Amino acid sequence: MPGADDTGVTRHELSDLRARALTLEARLNEVFLGQPQAVRLLLIALFARGHALLEGDVGVGKTTLLRALARATGGAFERLEGTIDLMPNDLLYYTYINAEGRPQVDPGPLVRHGEALSFFFFNEVNRARPQVHSLLLRVMAERSVTAFNREYHFPRLQVFADRNRVEKEETFEIPSAARDRFLMEIPVEISDDNDIRRQLMFDTRFHDTDELLDSLEPAQLPVEDIHAAAPAIQGQVQAGPALERYALALWQATRDPMAAGVEVDGVEMADLIEVGASPRGAGMLIRAARVAAWLADREHVQPEDIQTIFHATMAHRVFLQPVYELRRARIAPALMRGILARVSAP
Repeated sequence: MPGADDTGVTRHELSDLRARALTLEARLNEVFLGQPQAVRLLLIALFARGHALLEGDVGVGKTTLLRALARATGGAFERLEGTIDLMPNDLLYYTYINAEGRPQVDPGPLVRHGEALSFFFFNEVNRARPQVHSLLLRVMAERSVTAFNREYHFPRLQVFADRNRVEKEETFEIPSAARDRFLMEIPVEISDDNDIRRQLMFDTRFHDTDELLDSLEPAQLPVEDIHAAAPAIQGQVQAGPALERYALALWQATRDPMAAGVEVDGVEMADLIEVGASPRGAGMLIRAARVAAWLADREHVQPEDIQTIFHATMAHRVFLQPVYELRRARIAPALMRGILARVSAP
């Protein structure tokens, strides 16, 4: 085996990092019960250096999971609540009357930590106005923002957001350009396991979030190591010709599922798709699949690596005709399952 590649990271170093990543995954599953898929997908997003939407109801632990990840990686964490009166400048600075009775301006959540900001969680992002979405889109796309007459760069920043799925008044749907910037949409659901539900309900260690997070070793997998290793993972995990043909067929099926023979009950397939997955989305699919293969200790992407992350990386990028968009919660999963079932794997 060769030593270091162009990134300067050796295979031995990547192997050691994988072992530490799997240890972290096990620890996260201890503090975030009943969500192994969400934890694994979040770990993939972390090493793929992609932003992620967290899809789930109120109180399922989305903020706790991100705070746990920030503590375990030593990354600076900020959280912002989306509200109808939130304006773009609220992300950059806030004004108040100080102890001396004078107006004062302090840095807002986006720039408070400078380049050290690693995790930015926008809670209920669809409550914020489109102007705020525009600023968020720039931050996600360029990992930079202008404030206080200077440019702030966030080389290790990952943006996470969730949407209020219950209340529809005074909400603004995330525009397609912003949705396409998210590597994944990760489902965070309540576990069906009664033993896990019992623990969450009666075990007091899950009632104090701060105490629960204190049980995690801080900075056990430094975000600097993750950021440095990410290009090496992409360079060292390969995809063969057969896998490439399979991935291309899957991508095409998101754009024309009818041609692939996909059927969804109660849907006229010829009228279903407004816009399929973008080239950016197709590239992110393979980026995430390489990380999935690496975590499984493989040097080549296999079909199961793509299948594992296909729904999370592609469903939110497929835009349905308006008549079907209101039924997205049912149609999108069925569409993704249909595509995986109809497109033959090598």
